[in-house]
Amino acid sequence: MNRDHLRKRRTTPAKRLVLLSLSIVLIVFGAWFSTTNASTFLKGYLLFKTEQAGNDSHTTEHIVKSEPREKDSEKIPVPKVLYSEAPEKGDTIGDLQIPKLDATLPIFHGTDEEELEKGVGHFAESVLPGESDNSVLSGHRDTVFRRLGEVGKGDLLVVETSAGKFTYKVRQVRIVDREDRTVIVPKPKATLTVSTCYPFDFVGYAPDRYILVADLIKSE
Repeated sequence: MNRDHLRKRRTTPAKRLVLLSLSIVLIVFGAWFSTTNASTFLKGYLLFKTEQAGNDSHTTEHIVKSEPREKDSEKIPVPKVLYSEAPEKGDTIGDLQIPKLDATLPIFHGTDEEELEKGVGHFAESVLPGESDNSVLSGHRDTVFRRLGEVGKGDLLVVETSAGKFTYKVRQVRIVDREDRTVIVPKPKATLTVSTCYPFDFVGYAPDRYILVADLIKSE
């Protein structure tokens, strides 16, 4: 063996001791650090940076989403309370005017056959006409809504009640299955949804519904 080889063999145990000592020091330091405010501070800082990054992302998203949109600009302020008392089932609550058809139809509170035989029925679980949210009206395709298929996007629907005169503009025409419950879901602004059976010339119980979705554009 040469001298260099012997020297390496003699110094190897010393190096091992140094490494062992260093490992012990690191372990002890780690245990101390995890039980002190330093650890809490570091965790808090990392959490802050993570939340800050998330907030920056949300802020950017919010700015993009809050840019003016045409449909937002068309929202009409509506008082929270328009009617002093709720109508009873079967009560006449107003008239539905359809200028395109030159028609004025009475509206009754409720959508049972008793109400629908007399005119347009107001779905009792929806808000009253003119109020914020979705006011839903229904009628038979072979009586009051015989010509409703002639009404489409851009046409006006006017509802006059004890609370005032409310003009709506048709935004969307939908044809849905008769079991589709999206017709009566809440809306973020004053909306009038008018529904009747479809097809109009169907013999028997029609399988679909013809839907007009209109936004409030004027209150008097």
